[in-house]
Amino acid sequence: MLTAGAMMKGARLSYAESGGTVSDPEHPKGDPTRPVTISYIAETAGVSIPTVSKVVNGRPGVAADTRARVEALISEYGYRKTNRKNVMELVFGELEDMWGMEIIRGVERVAREQRVGVVLTEFGPPQDSVGHPIGDMLARRPACVVTVAQLSQEQRDELQAKDIPFVVFDPTTELPDGVPYVGATNWAGGRSATRHLAQLGHRRIAMIAGPDRILGCRARLDGYRSALEVAGLSVDTDLVVRAELTTQGGRVAALDLLSGPERPTAIFACNDLQALGVYQAARELGLRIPADVSVVGFDDLPVAALVDPPLTTVHQPLNQMAAAATEMALALGRGERPQIGLELATTLTVRESTSSPADQ
Repeated sequence: MLTAGAMMKGARLSYAESGGTVSDPEHPKGDPTRPVTISYIAETAGVSIPTVSKVVNGRPGVAADTRARVEALISEYGYRKTNRKNVMELVFGELEDMWGMEIIRGVERVAREQRVGVVLTEFGPPQDSVGHPIGDMLARRPACVVTVAQLSQEQRDELQAKDIPFVVFDPTTELPDGVPYVGATNWAGGRSATRHLAQLGHRRIAMIAGPDRILGCRARLDGYRSALEVAGLSVDTDLVVRAELTTQGGRVAALDLLSGPERPTAIFACNDLQALGVYQAARELGLRIPADVSVVGFDDLPVAALVDPPLTTVHQPLNQMAAAATEMALALGRGERPQIGLELATTLTVRESTSSPADQ
């Protein structure tokens, strides 16, 4: 298990299999209470943070030479016993994209300020319909848990039985009353994205919606519909296509939307990865963004400002959400009673992927 006091660059890291802290490589003979950063280990080894986690956990999926390189660095810097009461756990289902990195940075910022270590757990794909076992987490008895992975009622009950407080990050399903969570204003974000396009003069505004099983995706779609109605535009079901929240999902959906005889002049994608897929589809069809089709995403990942043209998107404050979830979880771990349901505001970030339609 990887224990990190901070996983963002410049932050501190604790590390353990049976509980430990890696010494600071920039001060190898200095104060042993000053841990090394996981970013330093990953950067020095030329690998990602999740790869370091796999090596420490002895999980497969890492090349032999990479594993040896990471293990050599960890061995070089050493470790010491850590106080589990000063350790919290951050749990992902799968950690594969920039979305997860923003969450890690937010958690680590607060953990570093409060001198708390962080165990990063990645469940990986579920092996069966039962889902992920959490026995290892229960055995570690962290002070508290922030879970991005969506735990079942049974798993939440197990944590409560062990008196391990937890906070659900961005819940994908309705939670029972009293379950602590931090989310975002998804409905308002979907409305602001669609309203922006309508105010530019677009009348055929399509949406690439996410899976209906995800609560936030349903809210963004409802916000889209609401904005259309306020603008006096009918909701055309032919202009709504569901897709997975991936670049490929967005690409396939956009090819379908943009290949028809009456293609939309604007597309609102349920997340930035889908929006990048719209960019790919537009290039394949010889369409220009925004001259032929305007595009709006959702999340405002760092890549949104780097693509050409820079993507107009709804800013979901992932870093701040993660920080708030961490503060809530740590407060619960101290026996305090903070507000246990919190939604942070989304805002529209206008860049160069949207403009008035060509016929205006």
